[in-house]
Amino acid sequence: MRRRTLLQLPVALPAVLMGKEQEPKYRIVSRYEPHGDGMPGRFPGRVVTVKSPSSVDETSGAINQQSVNAMIDRGMSALAGTRDAREAWAGFFRPSDAVGIKVNCSGAPQVCSRPEIVGEIVRNLITVGLKPQNIWIYERFGDQLESVHYDRFVPAGVNIVAVETPRKSILGYDPNVYVETNFFGEEDTRSNLVRLVSERFDKIINVPNMKDHGAAGVTGCLKNIAYGNFSNVARSHYGEKTNTKTFIGTLASVEPLRSKTVLNVMDGLRGVWHGGPFVRDVRFTFYPKQMKFGTDPVAMDRLLLDVIEEKRRSEKAVSVWDRDPKYLGAKLDPNQNPFIREPGHIGFAGTLGLGTYDRAAIRETVLQLA
Repeated sequence: MRRRTLLQLPVALPAVLMGKEQEPKYRIVSRYEPHGDGMPGRFPGRVVTVKSPSSVDETSGAINQQSVNAMIDRGMSALAGTRDAREAWAGFFRPSDAVGIKVNCSGAPQVCSRPEIVGEIVRNLITVGLKPQNIWIYERFGDQLESVHYDRFVPAGVNIVAVETPRKSILGYDPNVYVETNFFGEEDTRSNLVRLVSERFDKIINVPNMKDHGAAGVTGCLKNIAYGNFSNVARSHYGEKTNTKTFIGTLASVEPLRSKTVLNVMDGLRGVWHGGPFVRDVRFTFYPKQMKFGTDPVAMDRLLLDVIEEKRRSEKAVSVWDRDPKYLGAKLDPNQNPFIREPGHIGFAGTLGLGTYDRAAIRETVLQLA
């Protein structure tokens, strides 16, 4: 297949600390063409939220597996409009598919893609005919991935893979699929796609968390699928400046990542309302006790913004939208932040066709379980 090269032109000029600066220019190189039901997927603008107060014990942090299973069954059935969960899963996945499950382990062990949720996703994939050896649970960094112990929750044969083994290894990335841009004069200006995505997976399930993020404002579906599938992404931040506004959506739009990401299951059992994506202090964790289901990552992240903002307001913390430089400072002060946050990355991703950002156009179904 011929190679496609796309030059993305500058977009609107944002206000930054030192006057006006143009957004970065990106060169996307990929040999893949769009296909299938990728983002925004089969259900653009549609999100199912399932809440269950019994899903987590706030004292011990223990997860109620029965509640989690019920949340996933109800959420998938409501999203797909099917009579039962098996029919819903069968509508997304075939027995012959090779499926990657993109987890988020940066806040582990306190806040991560919970193994109880990931294990139940795997069980449902096997129920509709997938073989364990055709399922991959993957993350970029091995130490984070190993700390969650997914192996204790899935059958033998399921692949649990860290892309960078050891850290900074480039072997797990595709040299022929990348985004090139020069942010701050860095030496390495390329971010390469995870090789499993380009060469092995047929479909991807994205399993993000509900977290504040010091650079992006929040980290949900878009950031997990974008920064979590490319190398050399931390270079987008320097000093107080971050380029997450345009970089996240640009990465998520690269083929074949965009076409292969067919389902998002957002783990909101426990979240982070300040200091994310890590858990720098347990006092910044909270318990939304919910999960969100959808194929549209923009719509889901737009609703995530509301969850994080509501919690921050209740804690009398500055809004993730506040760009005043006076709030720059210590990470452990909820009214200070190391970067000028860019929650506008969600709206920007919407302009790339990745989903629906307009809150009035998002159709959310809320289910309340015991």
